This record gives sequence, C-alpha cells and structure tokens, in this order.
Amino acid sequence: MQSSVRAFAPATVSNLGCAFDILGFALEQPGDEVRVRWADSSGVRISSIQGDGDRLPADSDRNTASVAAQALLRHLDCNRGLEIDLVKRMPLGSGLGSSAASAAAALTAVNALLEKPLPPQGLLPFAVEAERAACGAGHADNAAPSLLGGIVLIRSYDPLEVVPLPSPPRLWCTVAAPAIEVRTEEARGLLSQQVPLEKAVSQWGNVAGLIAGILQCDYALIGRSLEDVIIEPQRAHLVPGYHEVKQAALEAGALGCGLSGSGPSTFALSSGEKAARRAGEAMQHRFGRRGIEAAVFVSQVNQRGAHVVG
Repeated sequence: MQSSVRAFAPATVSNLGCAFDILGFALEQPGDEVRVRWADSSGVRISSIQGDGDRLPADSDRNTASVAAQALLRHLDCNRGLEIDLVKRMPLGSGLGSSAASAAAALTAVNALLEKPLPPQGLLPFAVEAERAACGAGHADNAAPSLLGGIVLIRSYDPLEVVPLPSPPRLWCTVAAPAIEVRTEEARGLLSQQVPLEKAVSQWGNVAGLIAGILQCDYALIGRSLEDVIIEPQRAHLVPGYHEVKQAALEAGALGCGLSGSGPSTFALSSGEKAARRAGEAMQHRFGRRGIEAAVFVSQVNQRGAHVVG
C-alpha cells in the first residue's frame, strides 16, 4: 500500500446559463491539487494549505477536502488517520467550483491510497456532503464534472442520479475570472422561491434545447438555448459590467455567454478555438475598462476529471 498520493481535480462551469444546479462541465485548467498521506494517529487533519491567502479553514470539519475524506473513511469503516496538504490553484469565490475541486481531489487521492475500493461515480455522494458543509446546499453540478470529467446532467438529487453527456467536438469554453469574489451562499440567498409560470416554461424550453443541442452537436441551438430568464437576472448585478462583458463575447463570435455558477466568473461557449480566444480577449478587455483585472482560461471540455498525478 502506498504511503501518500497526489491528485488533481479541475475547475468546473455549472448551471450553463439556464440549467440551474443540474448541468456542469469540467475545464482543463485551473484546478486544485491535494496530497494525502497516512498519519500515526486516527482522524483526518489538514496539515497545510497553499494558495488561499490564509482564508480557508484548517478545521477538518469545515474544509471541503477533509470533510469529503472523513465521509469516505466513515463509509468504508476505515479508522486509519490521514494528513492532507491542499494546494489551491484557482481563486476563491470565483464561481468555478473551488470547494468542489478540493473535495474531488481529496476523494480521488484517498480512494487511490486505499487501492480504489470505489469507482469515481461512487465518490460523488461524499463530494456532495462536503459541498453542503461549505455553502449549506448539497448541489452536485460542480462536484460531478470535477470528479468524472465531461458534461454531466444531474437528473435527480433524491436519489442522486447523474447522466454523462457527450461533448460536441468543436465546443470550446472561455472563462473570464475577474478579481472580485461572490460567496455562493450569499448568491443563493438572493434567489426568489417563486417563479412565474411564463418564465418557467421559457426556462424549461431552454434547458431542453441546450441538451438537444449538445446531443446533436447543433452549435447554433446550443447558443440560442443558453439564455437564463430566471437566475441570471437576480444575480447579474453582483458582477460589475456583466452585461457589457456578455455583449462583448457575443460580438466576438461566441455562441452564448452566462455566469459560471454564482459568478463572478463569466463563461462563453464557442464553436472552435479561434472564436473562443477572441471572446476571451474581448471579455478581458471589457472588464479592464471597468478597472477590473480578469484571468482568462480557454479550453475544450475536460474529459478526464479528477485523477492521480506524480
């Protein structure tokens, strides 16, 4: 049995505009890295955290990496102790699934350390449990693609059922991550609990159209279906210049644009790499006109998900 394992888990884009809490996909970069090793004493301990600016909790009951690891060990009835080193390689509160990536990397590393008693999909309930500890909601639209890779549909939460979707071959994603923070629990607190029927029908049509576009590799249909008439209008004000950034991406040739998760990162989908990079330049420039620095990530959908490294 190995004494330590390192694993990487990618950032993710969730919601995909209209599909709140039920669709997400993995990016190539950025992501989080976790190293786990056996400890002499029982329990799970966070021994170090890098890249977080001393903002993340080292308390094992509050950090998603350790919460997920503890849940997995309980499930397997394993009483051995673990130490976790966490390296954050993405901004906090960015809307890119930072907490989910930490959990996914930790679960992948611990599972490998234990010689893989569970398949990747079997780790998902423990990542969801960690998400609930982080923001009060056990959503899987970041955790599932970070663990499994690809585009993932959360068909049901009770019971939890995930459905992998094929990735259209020319689909590229651009993410502009501005140097501001939006806390997930605060963004969720803004949402109305009631939705007018007319908007619900429009949203259902967009979700169905988006999934059909993905399955049929119909890029124009994907673009038309990204419109979010329910969640985005309630959250757009959290991102200065959001509508200008979105318009810039569309003018640069993107198929569609929206908030990644609860924001502030903004994602655009394009047909082809050139269009995706043009959209990134335009989005970054428009944030810059507001005096906001923004990192840009351009990639196809990451099919690998969380994996052991080194």
